[in-house]
Amino acid sequence: MTKEFSGKVAFVTGGARGIGAAVVQRLARQGAAVAFTYQGSVARARQLVDAVETEGGRALAIQADSADVSALTAAIDQAAREFGRIDILVNNAGVLLLGPVDAFSLEDFDRTLDINVRSVFIAAQAALPHMGHGGRIINIGSVNAERMPFPGGAAYAMSKAALQGLVRGMARDLGPKGITVNNVQPGPTNTDMNPENGEFGGALHGLMAIQRHAHPDEIAGLVAYVASSEAGFVTGANLSIDGGFSA
Repeated sequence: MTKEFSGKVAFVTGGARGIGAAVVQRLARQGAAVAFTYQGSVARARQLVDAVETEGGRALAIQADSADVSALTAAIDQAAREFGRIDILVNNAGVLLLGPVDAFSLEDFDRTLDINVRSVFIAAQAALPHMGHGGRIINIGSVNAERMPFPGGAAYAMSKAALQGLVRGMARDLGPKGITVNNVQPGPTNTDMNPENGEFGGALHGLMAIQRHAHPDEIAGLVAYVASSEAGFVTGANLSIDGGFSA
């Protein structure tokens, strides 16, 4: 694996497990120093730092709730102090709260917006003072922004669709600064949030051209491409990696 990101610094929200952990490891293996946030997964965060350092990389775990403006901003500032700057921001933290519209609580609605949308905007604002020309902002969206084929997902789909408008506008704002902004939109991915052997696995596979869940490493591979110098002309894009879920 090439050291594409040697000398670069990445910051990943919600990086202790699932797609976030795969992104942390992929960027570190390609040479980046990686800071990441976690909320409750203390043991997993420590294990991930150990795994990165065992392979010769550098990692920093910071406990912070992405819904907390002060905590998230402080975490990004801490990473920039520790590593010198932020070159790559990956907004991965997300929640999946399901329920029919007539029974979905306002508390869950607000939590969905706070984590899936508001924290993306906050993290971008916090990272930009530490980011220069060639910077990358990458959001982990969802193919459900394109297709919601089952009931109970209105608020989640809305939150991921909101990122599509946000990324287009941010790409316009930041293009003159040499910073790209993109969404990576996974389909069903084998994580704690949506395990392949869970109750919905079979039904989801029936909607797909490639009838399996993605592995988190596959999503991390697309993130690494978008973060790379080869993707310098890719911005304002919503890039689905979904096994044909939306085909």
